[in-house]
Amino acid sequence: MARQSTSPEHPFSVSTINDLVGDWIGRLGSAWVEGELIQISMKRNWAFSYLYLKDLNDDVSMELTCPTKIAMSAEISNGDRVLVHGQPRLYKRNGRYSLMVSEIRHVGIGEELARIEKLRHDLATEGLFNADRKQPLPVLPNCVGLITGRDSAAERDVLKVTHDRWPAVQFRIINTAVQGQRAEPEIIAALKRLDADPEVDVIIIARGGGSVEDLFPFSREQLIRAVAAASTPVISAIGHEPDHPILDNVADFAAKTPTDAGKNVVPDATQEALMIQEMRSRAAAALRGWVKREEEGLHNLRSRPVLSDPYTIVTEQEDHLHDAVQRIRRCATSLLTQEDREIVNLRARVTSLGPAATLRRGYSVVQVVPRDGTETHVVTSIEETPPGSQLRIRVTDGSITAATMSATPAD
Repeated sequence: MARQSTSPEHPFSVSTINDLVGDWIGRLGSAWVEGELIQISMKRNWAFSYLYLKDLNDDVSMELTCPTKIAMSAEISNGDRVLVHGQPRLYKRNGRYSLMVSEIRHVGIGEELARIEKLRHDLATEGLFNADRKQPLPVLPNCVGLITGRDSAAERDVLKVTHDRWPAVQFRIINTAVQGQRAEPEIIAALKRLDADPEVDVIIIARGGGSVEDLFPFSREQLIRAVAAASTPVISAIGHEPDHPILDNVADFAAKTPTDAGKNVVPDATQEALMIQEMRSRAAAALRGWVKREEEGLHNLRSRPVLSDPYTIVTEQEDHLHDAVQRIRRCATSLLTQEDREIVNLRARVTSLGPAATLRRGYSVVQVVPRDGTETHVVTSIEETPPGSQLRIRVTDGSITAATMSATPAD
């Protein structure tokens, strides 16, 4: 069609411009478009239903006009990710642009799950799920950050369980979309906000389960990398264990449910009080036992003779010394008695063999008294007593002085 020119004097009419735009749009032909369904207006008695298809990566949408029969057979609902086939069309009556839909297909869950598993494998290979990257949860957080849907059961469960377990815990709650295309950017923004808050000790991302499609935002790469980069420990509490999202892999702790997250983020005050009481009882029992053992040990020491009577060892040694002295005395006395007997025996033998005994038997001892004044000596030969020699004869009761008259040799 030849290009028509206009001027203030020769403007187009609304009808004309709509015809021209409509003809140009019509020449675009049909196309397949992927997006998320929002704002579905559909009734069974309508010939056409009116939908809006939102871009998956941007806040841009377009209007769809779809025969109600096709829309009903596709079993569509808000938030569905679909492929639609149609032709762009401009309604000349009101100048509204719309895509006349001839076919609606749900994006295959299997295909999306395959993409998720590939992403999971790639991130695992990259090391984002390594145990050494995970941060330990605080033993007793003062403030807990919570990212969840507004007025959701997940929010109520987390708050109830945590306050029941530890009433003093505080929360920073940010409500976001937890499904659909808005979920990922809103959760990332909330995560960054809580991570920058110095009072927040741990962050919970919670959703109370849902369909597989509802959980797709929790397996998006940007969200996973944001969680991995967070300096604050993050707890995943999605509550869909059979088909766990990638968030469970990268989170510092993966709770089975929001309730489970509440149980793990704070200790149970009642249990802690019981534990303290038990520890105090055990400590008191241990102390009493120690004191009792020390008392028994002290009693055993005091009951020993050496400690009950310090003079015991002296007395014992004194007794030993006394016994030794008595034994020595007995031995000495016995030895002296024995020696006395021996002396008496020897004396008797000596006496019986001595000169006195011989004299008593009638013998006498003859001694010569030298004239030169030398000592007397016993006469053993007649040659020692020539005639005229002075003699001293000893007998039992005395001595006799005599002189040699003569000497006769033995035969």
